[in-house]
Amino acid sequence: QVDPKDYTFSGLKDETVGRLPGKVAGQQFVIQDCENCSIYIFDHSATITIDDCVNCRIFLGPIKGSVFFRDCKDCKCIVACQQFRSRDCKKLEVFLCCATQPIIESSTGMKFGCFQYYYPELALQFKDAGLSIFNNTWSNIHDFTPVSGENNWGLLPEDAVVQDYVPLPSSEELKAVRISTDATRSIIPITRGRRHKSSDESCLAVFFAGDYTTANARKLIDEMTVKGFQLVQTKEVSMKAEDAHRVFQQCASEFIPLLEKGPVVALEFNGDGAVEGCRSTINDVFSGTKVFVSESKASASQDVDNFYNFADMQMGM
Repeated sequence: QVDPKDYTFSGLKDETVGRLPGKVAGQQFVIQDCENCSIYIFDHSATITIDDCVNCRIFLGPIKGSVFFRDCKDCKCIVACQQFRSRDCKKLEVFLCCATQPIIESSTGMKFGCFQYYYPELALQFKDAGLSIFNNTWSNIHDFTPVSGENNWGLLPEDAVVQDYVPLPSSEELKAVRISTDATRSIIPITRGRRHKSSDESCLAVFFAGDYTTANARKLIDEMTVKGFQLVQTKEVSMKAEDAHRVFQQCASEFIPLLEKGPVVALEFNGDGAVEGCRSTINDVFSGTKVFVSESKASASQDVDNFYNFADMQMGM
């Protein structure tokens, strides 16, 4: 029998509290009326509501459904979810991984950055919550109640350090979780999202489903970022033959048989020489692996548009 008290933090002040991996196990969770607390949910959950919290630091592991902040202010958060919503909130700073477009309503002073966090159980928790580490629309915010001439939200500084916002837990119990906030170890690839691109040259690389898809995509991200290129966005999505024709155009036929194995993982890199850099890296590192990669700077921007227009339609369905 589930006891709601085990899945609630209510009316706390100046406390550090949390749940260790395995302790929430997909249940829903409620956080309410907390002030100046540090709250850590190191597990996956069904949905989480956060109401009337002030000056709190909050970490929420993968949420299968929605997270809903209401009437909160001056909170700093790290959140991974399917859906993000805030209503009547002031000054939330959120490092976010969100599979769908985040929505804010009647909220002001909202700031967003890309989720970056690691502990050993996190990858499996993403799987258990049905979330892909490659589907993250953290910067694509929809403001339900925009005010003319004002901007209710913005992006956190690019060099924002997670630990400056949500420090590691200080309680003995929670120290057992082996956390790293080092961006290079983040379970979620760090993307530029809607930030200004440094170059007018982008390149699309698409990996097809297989045993090493995630590892290969991560490897390419590491190789490209070491060379100074920037990862703009990532996406994991299923494709059909007709989608392949639209996205891969004349080389569609060689990739269509690979689509039946499962979803593809697409990466957009940006920077002068991105196409050449990406093609040479794939030749050197992934010689035995079939990868779609843009042919030239001229075709690359079309590749990126074709793929992400298709993916956005898929995700919207």
